[in-house]
Amino acid sequence: MALTYLPLPGTPVHDLDTPALIVDLDIAEANILKMQAFANKSGVALRPHVKNHKSPYWARKQIAAGAIGVCVAKVSEAEVMAEGGIGDIFVANEIVTAPKISRLMSVAARAKVAVAVDTEQNLKDLSAAAQKHGVELGVLVDVNVRINRCGVEPGAPAVALARKASGMPGIRFEGFMGYEGHIAGAGIDPAARKETIDSLDKLLFTVRAAEDAGIPVKVVSSGGTSTYTVTGAIERVTEIQAGSYIFMDGAYLKEMDDFTSAMTVLGTVISRPTADKAILDCGLKSVSNSSGQPRIVGTPGAEFLALNAEHGHVKLEGEARKLKVGDKVHLLPMHGESTINIHNEYFCIRKGVLEAVIPVAARGMFR
Repeated sequence: MALTYLPLPGTPVHDLDTPALIVDLDIAEANILKMQAFANKSGVALRPHVKNHKSPYWARKQIAAGAIGVCVAKVSEAEVMAEGGIGDIFVANEIVTAPKISRLMSVAARAKVAVAVDTEQNLKDLSAAAQKHGVELGVLVDVNVRINRCGVEPGAPAVALARKASGMPGIRFEGFMGYEGHIAGAGIDPAARKETIDSLDKLLFTVRAAEDAGIPVKVVSSGGTSTYTVTGAIERVTEIQAGSYIFMDGAYLKEMDDFTSAMTVLGTVISRPTADKAILDCGLKSVSNSSGQPRIVGTPGAEFLALNAEHGHVKLEGEARKLKVGDKVHLLPMHGESTINIHNEYFCIRKGVLEAVIPVAARGMFR
């Protein structure tokens, strides 16, 4: 197995070997504080979704700022968070296979854990496992409010499932979750705002129906980075699940400027085949193009063209033609979380020098 030699704290950013996943600590911490300030002002809890950063290091910073816990998408992510000292974890996804349910119970023995459900059979399986392992598992009924993915239909079907959850041993019914999906521009575009509110109305209708049926609802969980200003301002929503705000990728920056980009992939020019072209050592194995090609930042006149497995193609104009072999270039990924998931470490920079190297601890944790 090849050894990875990591740089020491104090190393200037442009002396780092590449490709390297760079995070500006001052910017990321400011983003954390800004989202938390919104939540505090709005009277809503913040439960960041960590499928973006996949790291207890960042989760601890979010909790230290005031977040109540975290969301995860996978049991393996929950295991990493619990191992990293995170004590309140919501698996915002359906966990249905026997191996995953068993692992979930082990996490619930170490932390407060809740999970999303949308079928009675899944509830029964979770209840049986919770009793077998001697734990209590929180449950939120997942309501399909927009994107036709997981989730039971709003109103009576969701209320019926909530009633069953309320009476099952080993299960702690907490409330409802509804994800309104990625609605671009919800904070500034009237049409997007209306679409968000219309989706949330289905969730709130379900909450009222449950309460009218005598079922207490403690938690109403929803919202993401693109909709946080709308979802977080709705009184009955108790917590928002925004996650991407911490680093802000290029796709989010196209639709909102609430937060500042904190993350780039640092690459090195390894070839200058023509006067107007440079080749970088950053390819598909170090930066994702799932939402479009990355954008070059900090080098005016440089335009990213294409990714191969190990190489990036850059068009050069004006001052950018002065780039030479060995120079460093920052790439802004259009999709942050799929880029993070292909790196082993964050290289955390403060004022231009390395402060810490932090493992992407839940990298590849998709089970």
